[in-house]
Amino acid sequence: MPLSIRNIIRKGTSDCADENQVQQLLSLFHQPELEFELKEHLLEDLDQSSDSTFSKPFFDGLFEKWWIKRKLEITGEQKRNHFVIRLLQWAAILVFGLFFGYYLHSGLKGTSPVYYTSVAPNGSIAEMLLPDGSHIFLNSGSKIKYSIDGADGMREVFLTGEAWFQVAKMKSKPFLVHTSCYDVKVTGTSFNVKAYQGDDAVITTLEEGSIKIQSSDNLKLDEEKNLIPGQQLIYNKKSGAIQVNEVNTNWYSSWKENKLIFVNMRLKDLMTMLERKYGVDIQIVDKDILDYHYDGIIKNETILEVLEILKHTLPIEYKIVGQNIVIQKKRRQA
Repeated sequence: MPLSIRNIIRKGTSDCADENQVQQLLSLFHQPELEFELKEHLLEDLDQSSDSTFSKPFFDGLFEKWWIKRKLEITGEQKRNHFVIRLLQWAAILVFGLFFGYYLHSGLKGTSPVYYTSVAPNGSIAEMLLPDGSHIFLNSGSKIKYSIDGADGMREVFLTGEAWFQVAKMKSKPFLVHTSCYDVKVTGTSFNVKAYQGDDAVITTLEEGSIKIQSSDNLKLDEEKNLIPGQQLIYNKKSGAIQVNEVNTNWYSSWKENKLIFVNMRLKDLMTMLERKYGVDIQIVDKDILDYHYDGIIKNETILEVLEILKHTLPIEYKIVGQNIVIQKKRRQA
């Protein structure tokens, strides 16, 4: 007689589970006809856990979003370009890993927060759904460490790089993003944080809701800064200056749709962005060209197509040397 779903879950999550039992458990998530029964068993187990902070709406939302992605992959109902297909694959893996890790941990006793780590290597973008229902995109060369029950019971994210957040509203559990400089506190909203280690500034752009920019262990601010939708806060690491501007927020989150918008951007910053996006190494021969500025939009162009556009827009030229792209000032014809 086949094992029931309840027995498969119990055996597959046991500390003594063998490889076959774990594989049998994982196979449940690839059978559409078991969706509702599987959800019922998982949610029942979570509800019985004394430390579980899942609510049914958050669980249903998380499971449904993941399930839709799986059905799209299985049935092929929509045509996808290569980038989107890869994005869905990363999302499914990250969603399942975060959800299943939290599910396994939810029945364990203890007071120490459990953190999960996700990375988007150079040349890629990662999408994930967190166990509380929050939605995150990670830009190239970025990393987050996340806990649903961090310090003081808050939801915590430690960010290195750039991420776009759509935070699920939970008034009793604020959401805190730690950067290398300041902290961003929110209860539920959409915003973008750019905090790469090598950049001159940490930039937070608010799309919806409200957020507070707070002091951190590394930086003590004179006062908290409250942002409203359409505002962007820039902290200059070198000078310590803080600037709040009114901006078009779409310009600063378009990267998650594989589109980059440049408005009066220095060539130095543009080259750094291209290195992250395409996973390439760029060498600048003539340093004075780094202060050139550029306006434009990059959608699905390859790195060579982008370089050709720059070559015909700015007085520069490039060549490929080994694995590097070498850029220099355009030479006068003899």
